[in-house]
Amino acid sequence: QVHLVESGGGLVQPGGSLRLACVASGIDVSVKDMGWFRQAPGKQRELVASIIRGGYINYEDSVKGRFTISRDNANNTVYLQMNSLKPEDTAVYYCNDLKMAARNVNWGQGTQVTVSS
Repeated sequence: QVHLVESGGGLVQPGGSLRLACVASGIDVSVKDMGWFRQAPGKQRELVASIIRGGYINYEDSVKGRFTISRDNANNTVYLQMNSLKPEDTAVYYCNDLKMAARNVNWGQGTQVTVSS
């Protein structure tokens, strides 16, 4: 059974940084196409960063140059380094396998990121 646990969120001032972690069990992130998603209040969940087999990485336009996705295969963990945070980055952040996300299954509890002064 797939289990995804996100952590690392919190309250940060604009311009600050956070590093999110997603520890996976039941899947091997090194051979999966993984993504970080976020859902702000009243909005649909959106994909902000993805890393696929072969190491190809893609970012949503609003986070390009500020967010970095990476994975630690030894610890079966996917990270999202977020720098220069803006109030509009405030959301609950989730990770998931892209195929599972498309089927809307296996979501974890997410981690809240709040950017506010």
